[in-house]
Amino acid sequence: MKKKILVTGGSGFIGTNLIDYYKDRYEVLNLDNTKPRNESQIIYWKNVDILDKEKTIQLFNDFQPNYVLHMAARTDLDGKTLDDYAANIAGVENIITAIHQTKSIEKVIFASSRLVCEIGYTPKDEFDYKPSTVYGESKIIGEKIVRESKNLDNNWVIVRPTSLWGPWFDIPYKNFFDSIKRKVYVHPKGKTIYKKFGFVGNSVHILDKLLYDNTLNTQTVYLSDFESLEVKSWANIISNKFHGQDIKSVPLFVLKTLAISGDLLKVGGYKSPPITSFRLDNIMTNMIYDTSNVEKVVGKLPYSLEEGTAITYDWYKTHN
Repeated sequence: MKKKILVTGGSGFIGTNLIDYYKDRYEVLNLDNTKPRNESQIIYWKNVDILDKEKTIQLFNDFQPNYVLHMAARTDLDGKTLDDYAANIAGVENIITAIHQTKSIEKVIFASSRLVCEIGYTPKDEFDYKPSTVYGESKIIGEKIVRESKNLDNNWVIVRPTSLWGPWFDIPYKNFFDSIKRKVYVHPKGKTIYKKFGFVGNSVHILDKLLYDNTLNTQTVYLSDFESLEVKSWANIISNKFHGQDIKSVPLFVLKTLAISGDLLKVGGYKSPPITSFRLDNIMTNMIYDTSNVEKVVGKLPYSLEEGTAITYDWYKTHN
């Protein structure tokens, strides 16, 4: 008999890739209040908001999963108060209650976010926080709810995805590919910037390995590729896929001027300008996280930067 895996938020970016990975290996259930972005996955979907406690518990009990990957969350940065991010707080509490009442569960992975700390800040340990957004604050509360819960066994791990990219991605990470395709991405001249981003195929592989490992139970780890990428080099790989040439570089003051213009466009109602001050700061800041504990469990990742980029480019050309 096949094992059963339940993915909350399985209609989202990471969730869609998880459903695709597991659909032929396990019995799969996606709990999400949004229709799957991959229409072929609709057969695995139950329409439920995790804020609906009774329905969530009922679906857990009916399915009796062996593994739970809790990916459901509100992830945009547009919320003004913690009430706007109830899914990340009360939703976590509801999922824990459902887990507690479902005796079949062997392992749970909870998704948090790197934005529990502001961009560029390196936390001293997993309990060191420095958020700069209400979204980040909501994820901190969610982490604390998991750690302090009396209704969980010690069979869980919290993962903090960094900036993940790949098939089925959307705003904001798809913007990088969009801007290179439109030839509007330019790199700050003379700047070498390193990031621990993650190709979603590698992240799914990591999550799968964590499901069967017990050495990291009750810990909080970062979810990303293990090797840092250099942003300009990666942008050139993408640009050569689209245009057969490298990107252009311009002085930083030019980019700062464009970013201010993007800020004004956003204030005026334009949802996703090519560049804003927030995105420029994000691009300019080195983003390195310690993944050594995960590397010991997972070993070599299945996809190189070039392979992941080629897969993403092929998906992008088909779906845009």
